[in-house]
Amino acid sequence: MNGNLKCNCKPMWLVVLLALALAQAGAQILTGDQVKKAAPNSFFFAGQSASVQLRNTAGLKNSAGRMVLAGLVDTSGYSTAIAEKYQGFLIAETKLSFDGATLDPGAYGFGFKDGKFIVMNVAGTDVFSIASQNDDRLKHPVPLELEKDGARYRLYAGRNYVVVKAD
Repeated sequence: MNGNLKCNCKPMWLVVLLALALAQAGAQILTGDQVKKAAPNSFFFAGQSASVQLRNTAGLKNSAGRMVLAGLVDTSGYSTAIAEKYQGFLIAETKLSFDGATLDPGAYGFGFKDGKFIVMNVAGTDVFSIASQNDDRLKHPVPLELEKDGARYRLYAGRNYVVVKAD
């Protein structure tokens, strides 16, 4: 055996770094252009169709390429009972987890009311309700935003938020 054998292999740390970068690059918040291409113009909920506020719509793509969209809608045509808890829509191509509650892929309505995050099916029936959190440190709250939080995301409506994980 020759003691001068050279390995033409790439260093293992480069392979590990590349794998980590690819995994992180796969899960991402959608850009404004990506949201505009994917978001509907209106959303059917509780027997009516409401206009989607594209400026207040956000999305994410998980590492498998499955998308989740969340947006606010114009609820002016809805009854007070519905409009007080229905503020927006969720469209998910993957299972979502919210603080112990899970949501199968599909289309849903949601709202933040009295310290709760309420998710409803398109008929307006509650699917689940969990406590929302308030972020007093948020300097410039906006009507709706998704923000990456490690392997999870925060869905904000103003200063109120819930933590969501897309499987």
